[in-house]
Amino acid sequence: MAVLHTRNVADAPRARVHELAREDPPPLPAEVIPLLAMDIQARGSRLGRVATVARIHREAPEITPPGKWTDSATLVREDRER
Repeated sequence: MAVLHTRNVADAPRARVHELAREDPPPLPAEVIPLLAMDIQARGSRLGRVATVARIHREAPEITPPGKWTDSATLVREDRER
């Protein structure tokens, strides 16, 4: 059976995990491993999205509108001054 070390874990969560392990018949690693797997998957998805956005910013050319365009801040300022 696998051994789960709880070093560098705050006292309250560690105590609660051990309490749950005593209350519930399944061994502690059987309870914790699926939670760790879900966290790893969530972190991987988040990192994948961040990498995708970074790649898009790197590869996408700077978009410049055709013709002469006025900055929207200038247009808003002109409207406010009327």
